[in-house]
Amino acid sequence: MAKEELNDAAKTLLALRDDPVLFVRTCLQAEPQKWQRKALEGIVKNNRLSVRSGHAVGKTTFLSWTILWWLCTHYPCKIAATANSASQLEQILWPEIQKWYQMMPQGFQDELEFRSDKITLKNAPDSFCVSRTSRRENPEALQGFHSPNMLFIIDEASGIPDVIFEVAQGAMSTLGAKTIMVGNPNRATGYFYDSFGRNIESWNTMTVSCLDADTVDPQYVEDMKNQYGEDSNVYRVRVLGLPPETDDNAIMGRTLVESAIDREVEPTNVMPVWGVDIARMGGDRCALCKRKGNVITEPIKHWGGKDLMETVGIIMAEYDSVPYKDRPSEILVDSIGLGAGVVDRLVELDMPARGINVAESSSMSDRYMRLRDELWFKCREWLEQKDCAIPDQDELVMELTAVQYEILSSGKFKVESKDQMKKRGMRSPDVADALMLTFAGLAVRASGSGAGYKFNQKIDYGNNEWIV
Repeated sequence: MAKEELNDAAKTLLALRDDPVLFVRTCLQAEPQKWQRKALEGIVKNNRLSVRSGHAVGKTTFLSWTILWWLCTHYPCKIAATANSASQLEQILWPEIQKWYQMMPQGFQDELEFRSDKITLKNAPDSFCVSRTSRRENPEALQGFHSPNMLFIIDEASGIPDVIFEVAQGAMSTLGAKTIMVGNPNRATGYFYDSFGRNIESWNTMTVSCLDADTVDPQYVEDMKNQYGEDSNVYRVRVLGLPPETDDNAIMGRTLVESAIDREVEPTNVMPVWGVDIARMGGDRCALCKRKGNVITEPIKHWGGKDLMETVGIIMAEYDSVPYKDRPSEILVDSIGLGAGVVDRLVELDMPARGINVAESSSMSDRYMRLRDELWFKCREWLEQKDCAIPDQDELVMELTAVQYEILSSGKFKVESKDQMKKRGMRSPDVADALMLTFAGLAVRASGSGAGYKFNQKIDYGNNEWIV
């Protein structure tokens, strides 16, 4: 290469080094949105940038541009990219980087080598971008990096445990190091939240609403408004890019639940359905809920300390104890773990039982992670219609209002697990989960189940004082 050409290349790189917007326009053939331009310019002027936003405003694109710009214009350099899950890095961020890499001039492309978790300058292996998942059990994810040009990328920052930031504070505060945090503000606590509050003097901050983003379909905003209301936490987080009013992301508020207690409603003329939650651990209980359309017909029964066959006997005793017209069309049993044995035995006895695996994919996979998540939100919708009635049962009210949810980076809703509840000091919501199972819906019964049950057969069920 001629001396003049080398000088021109050096001048170009120098210009791009100080102007990431120009880099995006000239090297990636893209035009940033207004907020993306402001964020790119902010990186040059400030060492710390924190961006909270609504859903699908272009955060991942912005991070991809930033990573490629830094790799191509800063030498030597290191970039540590982290998120709260491997899928966020492997399935979302990395493919987005590759997409824009392919838009670059060939000369730039030739300088980079892609791997599944690392991008390296071919002629300078000490300059790279590496992905690291930030988990509570791995607090050192952002430690051990040193470079004159150090860049920390923290994606979906609201989901990163605070212990990660506590451990990484030293590395992030190294002279000259830059840190970029982006994410939906799903929590009203934590390091990311504090960058807009008590620590705001240390951060250049931006809030990006879906209302101001070119990439968001207006119909999405309208759907969120109609479904959840403009005053809801869901609308605040997913549309406005603002944190929830409180960090108590309860699926159902106490007012909503208590308003349904012993409500005077006209019962719907449908066949009853029962839901049965099976105990998984010593402290858990089995629970049986009887729902007839818009009414839970009696307090939800629960019991503990019984083996599987005793539990089968309890369910059958309940079945025989109700009039023929009040018997369920289906008994929907949580079939995970021990529940599968209960389902199998009930089916063998020609009971109308069907196993429900609440861990399987939701029928609305674009909105919910698992079937369990969908069932909890179906129950909330049922209560919101204000044409239903639940019994005056303190335990049911407590469990319905205690369970929380989160909004994942994919935009899907995820209900906290029983294990997560126990870590918060809450007991397993066995009674509420029995109600949830009644929303699994009717389906074609497994070959002949329920068809031949002898309603008048005599079975010794023993003492039924276990029923609460």
